[in-house]
Amino acid sequence: MAKEWEKVARWAGIGNNRRESSSSRGKGMAEESMVQGVEEKELALPGDDGVEMDGVQTTDAGTESAGGQDAGLRAELEQVRSERDQLKDRLARLQAEFENSRRREVKERQDLRDYAVQNAVEPFLSVMDNFQLALKANGTKEQLRAGVELILKQMEEALRGLNVQAVESVGTQFDPRMHEALGSVETKEFPDHQVLEEVRRGYKIRDKLLRPALVRIAANHQQVSE
Repeated sequence: MAKEWEKVARWAGIGNNRRESSSSRGKGMAEESMVQGVEEKELALPGDDGVEMDGVQTTDAGTESAGGQDAGLRAELEQVRSERDQLKDRLARLQAEFENSRRREVKERQDLRDYAVQNAVEPFLSVMDNFQLALKANGTKEQLRAGVELILKQMEEALRGLNVQAVESVGTQFDPRMHEALGSVETKEFPDHQVLEEVRRGYKIRDKLLRPALVRIAANHQQVSE
């Protein structure tokens, strides 16, 4: 029996040694795995630093990009300001040119008006002189009448020089475009609506009527009934 117990004890010791060796092996493997984990972490640290460096580099690149955009915006702003100043200067020049042109146009119109008045008045200055001489004259009634008739002819010539002509009236048919009827005279000798008398002479410049002639016309009822 003792021998059997010894055998059992030996086997038990052997079993314990095996358990101890297996546990020691497990502890050794655990320690090795821990060491490997620490080494991997240490090896991974430079990589992490590299990532952080990449982040720093990316931040620097973003800063540089923002700085470039700011510089571009500043340059664009300066260009816009320069264009604005050029437009303001151009606008001021155009306003000055417009004002000068307007003044020039006003002066030219005034000069043209004065020139037209001068050409219209100049022929009548001699007529005014003759009227003054007629007033100073001490002639007879016939001489005064003859002088007035000469002055009237002189005035008609001055009007013809301005293309102003008298409207034909007496002996013509009544024309509402050229004549204005002041009244009618009943008669059987003249055709109906023929101008018998000119009360006030009418005038036209070329084909444009300046004023109509005031006339009296014939009223021939017999001719109208026929």
